[in-house]
Amino acid sequence: MTETKVFRIWIKSTPEKIWQAITDPEWNAKYGYAAPQYFELKKGGKYHSTATQGMKDYASANGFELPDPILDGEVLEAEAPRRLVQSWRMLMDPNTAAEGFTTLTYEIEDSAPGVCRVTITHDVTNAPAVATMVSGTTDASAEGGGGWAWVLSDLKSLLETGKILADA
Repeated sequence: MTETKVFRIWIKSTPEKIWQAITDPEWNAKYGYAAPQYFELKKGGKYHSTATQGMKDYASANGFELPDPILDGEVLEAEAPRRLVQSWRMLMDPNTAAEGFTTLTYEIEDSAPGVCRVTITHDVTNAPAVATMVSGTTDASAEGGGGWAWVLSDLKSLLETGKILADA
């Protein structure tokens, strides 16, 4: 049985700016978990994310090391600035790493003049640890953080105000 998690938000911005914020490491390192993500934006292109210094410091202080990269995958579809589909594997947690690749889809659609609906659909079939992690917690500072809902909210804040939620 397929299990998907769907997260949606409306952002007052253009599809092009949202696409750039998702796919450009200069942008995607500014919000969410602030770990830069690198995409080869073509079918079969590579995807990976690297740990921030804060993540490395936390891991070191708690007696473990983070792998490099912390996330990896492959671009399955890239239709700028509307749709990105990729395989996605969380490597920094042994449980999520063992579950293998899941499929992550970003969709950017016009909703009203100057407003876009952004939807993240994460197929977490046979990946219960990933499903729990991406669903988030009510406390974004807790282990696993706020998941995709928090990432989308932080993206919205950055694009609309120029500030992330922690700085708002």
